[in-house]
Amino acid sequence: MKKRAARFMIARPCPVCDGKRLRRESLLVLFEGLDIAEMSRLPMARFSKIFAPYAEAKAGKLRTLRKTHPEKALVVERIAGDLCRRLSVLLDLGLGYLTLERSTPTLSPGELQRLRLATQVVSNLFGVVYVMDEPSAGLHPADTEALLRALDGLKAVGNSLFVVEHDMDVVRRADWIVDVGPAAGEHGGQILYSGPIEGLRKVAASETRRHLFDEDGGMPGRQREPAGWLRLEGVSRNNLKQVDCEIPLGVMTTVTGISGSGKSSLVSQALVELVAAALGAAPAGKDEADTEAGFEDAPSVATEGRIVGGLEGVRRLIEVDQKPIGRTPRSNLATYTGLFDHVRALFAATPEARKRRYDAGRFSFNVAKGRCPRCEGEGFVMVELLFLPSVYAPCPACHGARYNPTTLEITYSGKTIAEVLALTVEQAWDFFGDAPNVCRSLKVLREVGLNYLRLGQPATEFSGGEAQRVKLATELQRAQRGGALYVLDEPTTGLHPTDVERLLGQLNALVDASNTVILVDHDMKVAAASDWVIDIGPGAGDEGGRIVVSGPPAVVAASPESRTALYLDRALQGGAAANGLSHMERDPN
Repeated sequence: MKKRAARFMIARPCPVCDGKRLRRESLLVLFEGLDIAEMSRLPMARFSKIFAPYAEAKAGKLRTLRKTHPEKALVVERIAGDLCRRLSVLLDLGLGYLTLERSTPTLSPGELQRLRLATQVVSNLFGVVYVMDEPSAGLHPADTEALLRALDGLKAVGNSLFVVEHDMDVVRRADWIVDVGPAAGEHGGQILYSGPIEGLRKVAASETRRHLFDEDGGMPGRQREPAGWLRLEGVSRNNLKQVDCEIPLGVMTTVTGISGSGKSSLVSQALVELVAAALGAAPAGKDEADTEAGFEDAPSVATEGRIVGGLEGVRRLIEVDQKPIGRTPRSNLATYTGLFDHVRALFAATPEARKRRYDAGRFSFNVAKGRCPRCEGEGFVMVELLFLPSVYAPCPACHGARYNPTTLEITYSGKTIAEVLALTVEQAWDFFGDAPNVCRSLKVLREVGLNYLRLGQPATEFSGGEAQRVKLATELQRAQRGGALYVLDEPTTGLHPTDVERLLGQLNALVDASNTVILVDHDMKVAAASDWVIDIGPGAGDEGGRIVVSGPPAVVAASPESRTALYLDRALQGGAAANGLSHMERDPN
């Protein structure tokens, strides 16, 4: 219903209040010449500067008021002091570019997590156990250092911190490390080490050890030469104002910059929209969650700008994001990658299936003739409870197999179709050794590090990083004709450094096949391994939105204006943290 209604809805500012949400009488009250709606539209950094002069007892702003209304001066001082105390934590965590009226659906998970963390820092609680899942995800290294200071503050007052993390700079700051492995899925689940960080050096089975102590010396770049340039002119979107940008074609480019500087606005929004419009491609459809959030969002501003050259070098645009690849259990690894089509064809070609005249459709759990009639191919049934949430239980007829008994009588190399779907990618690689069409898909899935997933694993169980790698694997197995522009927004989020290496290998394979890869990322090893780096900033929000420096990684690392340069230089040097010290520990300033 919401999707149908959204097609006929246009969001625009209210003509009575001009989008300020309040009655005119309320907007007549001003502070420092601003009404409350205008103040809530200011970035928090500017908001803090307005109230700072009122936060001190000896401030000149309060002298006149203290003479006439001393009680009001005391109230203003206390309110301003509390505001500035709360804002100082937010500013230190790199959130000064956010406005007070910023709607929650538009915040990234990293921004939401930092806002919640700031609330806890200000609360001054002690004796609390904080559990955090990848708090550095989506953060620039400079913002990560601010995060570490906040975590140190929580620990200093008597709290305990349990952090799941892949960023080695964060891991190095831990007092105790628990390493789980050795690999993923069925090959993992073991505690390889639990103790002080230095003790991990002796654990040979640990993949984390190699990256934590920089035993590999980093990932050198390929330094390929651009085959052409895609030129954008006058791009305006969010904090981007009339930006001109040149993107090299035929190489891998990483866009870096402080969190909130405008990287996603340039790449995932402006670039994608302009190239899609120029190629005549339809814009990507919104999923259900996007549609629902759209009812709460403010009207979006259209992208301004144009492509002035280089489009002849781009034939296709492929955006590989971390959105779910399916919202129902019917979508799984095998169906999404197209692998299941080849598997069903193999079952249909068996002598028994041909004898019974079963076609490939018989082995689809979405077709009535082959699936279980009780659960209709879901594998489970929903049990509705009157006053409690509904629960799901395995189908009592097929016991989760999804198929009817006659379909399960057909076997391929001794396994039924249900048993094949229960295989992991690694197990399927051995099982389908004589089926080249199936092995081609399995080979790519193994190369992107997904060998632990089951073929029939529902797409609803994939993490964002897994979903993105499944999409990438699906694209990689297609015949490469070259001329494609691949856009990835923070593809390393949620990935272990070993998985990042595998991902880079696949991205380099795309570039070697005469394609262009441009990605937004904060991982400095990824930037160092790229052919070209575009750094946006220098700050966030209004202080960003322009290209600070663009060039090969070594050129960007030498730029005095770039806040990324220091961290990129460390990555190019093979990891200056090899001695076990993070940058913040070596240079607090």
